[in-house]
Amino acid sequence: MGGFVGAILRYVVSGIVQDGFVTFPVGTLAVNTIGSYFLSLTMFLSEYTGLFSRDERIFLTIGLLGSFTTMSTFSYESFRLLEQRETLLFVLNIIATVSLTLLAVYLGRATALLIWRR
Repeated sequence: MGGFVGAILRYVVSGIVQDGFVTFPVGTLAVNTIGSYFLSLTMFLSEYTGLFSRDERIFLTIGLLGSFTTMSTFSYESFRLLEQRETLLFVLNIIATVSLTLLAVYLGRATALLIWRR
């Protein structure tokens, strides 16, 4: 059920964000960054506060967020940029995705710590 909801959310959010961008896959970048933040927040809140039960955590992280984020689409779109000889956009996509998703994980942890310490 979580995968079903996450896949629909990915389609909607990615489409809204991508609208108007032709070449660079900003929609995929957005869902991967948003998903990384919420996955981190969920995991760290579970660890620090026990906010989510095991089943709730699995539903949210593996189900909903696992299907919301999309590494396979990121890889495919990156490869297509290479095929189109968009080398700069290819490099930018990889650097932006890795950097922003790692930053999102850090921010999710920081948010969880703020909530936990209250």
